[in-house]
Amino acid sequence: MAMMTALVRYEDVLLGGAVATALLTTILSASQGLGISRLSLPFIVGAFFTPDRARANVYGAIFYFIGGWLFALLYFWLFARLGNAGWFIGLLAGSLHGLFLLTVVLPLLPYIHPRMATDYDGPDVVARLEPPGFLGLNYGRRTPASTLIGHAIYGAVLGFFFGATP
Repeated sequence: MAMMTALVRYEDVLLGGAVATALLTTILSASQGLGISRLSLPFIVGAFFTPDRARANVYGAIFYFIGGWLFALLYFWLFARLGNAGWFIGLLAGSLHGLFLLTVVLPLLPYIHPRMATDYDGPDVVARLEPPGFLGLNYGRRTPASTLIGHAIYGAVLGFFFGATP
């Protein structure tokens, strides 16, 4: 465990986090652009801070990227605790991360997001975003697959970066 911590440089965590977050964001954006899913996690994050949809996209992209780096630190900690890293372990960790997002975070989001309607109360003047629902299915039936694939690749990239360090 200490051996892995000593071998990974913080620059690797930042670079790995940037590459993994860029890939995850690209996969999710491509899924949205291709009509596979309507889920936009950066937009949802940005809408926490502003009701302006254009600004929400910009703020969300910035905060989402910072969040990707913070999650990279969490993955680094996990790999250090395991004493091992690699793309396959990262793939498993990313899949669990995506599964947790889909089954726990997204269903709870309407109850903490200031601009999201709940499944029980429809949209109003303030809460105008549709709730994602379980597995994000309100944003399309292929949303769970694209979200899981994106997060699995995120984890695999981080595992590769942390496992391939000399």
